[in-house]
Amino acid sequence: MSDESGMGGESGDVVVTGADGFVGSALVAHFVATGRAFVAVGRRPPADAAKIRYAEVEDLATASDAALDAIVAGAAAVVHLAGRAHVLRDRASDPAALYQAANVVATERVAAAAVRAGVRRFVFASTIKVHGEETLPGRPFRADDPLDPQDAYARSKADAEQALAAVAAGTSLEAIVVRLPLTYGPRVKGNFLTLLDAVARCARMPFGRIANRRDLLYVGNLVHAITGLLDARGPVGGTWLAADGEAVSTADLVRRIASALEVPPRVMNLPASLLMLAGGALGRSALLRRTMASLEVDASPLVRRIGPPPFTLDQGLAATTAWWRLRHSI
Repeated sequence: MSDESGMGGESGDVVVTGADGFVGSALVAHFVATGRAFVAVGRRPPADAAKIRYAEVEDLATASDAALDAIVAGAAAVVHLAGRAHVLRDRASDPAALYQAANVVATERVAAAAVRAGVRRFVFASTIKVHGEETLPGRPFRADDPLDPQDAYARSKADAEQALAAVAAGTSLEAIVVRLPLTYGPRVKGNFLTLLDAVARCARMPFGRIANRRDLLYVGNLVHAITGLLDARGPVGGTWLAADGEAVSTADLVRRIASALEVPPRVMNLPASLLMLAGGALGRSALLRRTMASLEVDASPLVRRIGPPPFTLDQGLAATTAWWRLRHSI
């Protein structure tokens, strides 16, 4: 098949690593619903593993070459979602080494197996944090901006991108990197789940005077981006940025979550200087600085290539809060 025909209509499974994670479970559910052939790769088989093709791998960084080759044999594409996510206040003795193993070594080894198997496309989920922690007003991050990772997690993702490019260079494997902002949706964890919990209990949020702008990505829109790049005709190798397409301030995000939860928003108008003073006293300066900063993403090239994201920010929040309600009703 020539480069001009892309993946459209090409036979072969899509291998999904990290299939038991937040994004992976959403992508697998979409593939099941649409009848797409796939192999789910994860550490623990789901309850309905008998209904899907599932490969259990404890650690992609240390699995044998034979095991990795068996997983990708006959596949048309790999969507590599497995990895170590950003951990706040990491208590590991050497977090950088853990990030390097899970995010760099594993990516390099899965990509090498894909090359050996003649896989056509490799989609790698990276992070917008490889560019830094904040953007200037009116200047969103673009895919060709310089890299400036600020922590061990972001550095490992930047290194993984480079490792993937090196493995794919000179081969028929089309390496596709998708850099993600804060991603949310059903099964979300981390800071976004903490924010949901806080808004639901009507906690006071001191961000009313913070006029920042931040892009987010609903997991359904990420699934759209991944499948769009898998199915695109013609070359799509390279780096893409994805987002919902509507940047909001932290205060506005709180209000819109509150609206979806049908609770009153408790947004206080405290000066930024006072917030940072309080954050320093509590040892949360770095988290507060990120929360108050702008982080915008120029996803327009991806929109031009595969079309606009199918869900609005409010629709994404509605789906996420519906899951939150169900989770708390059990």
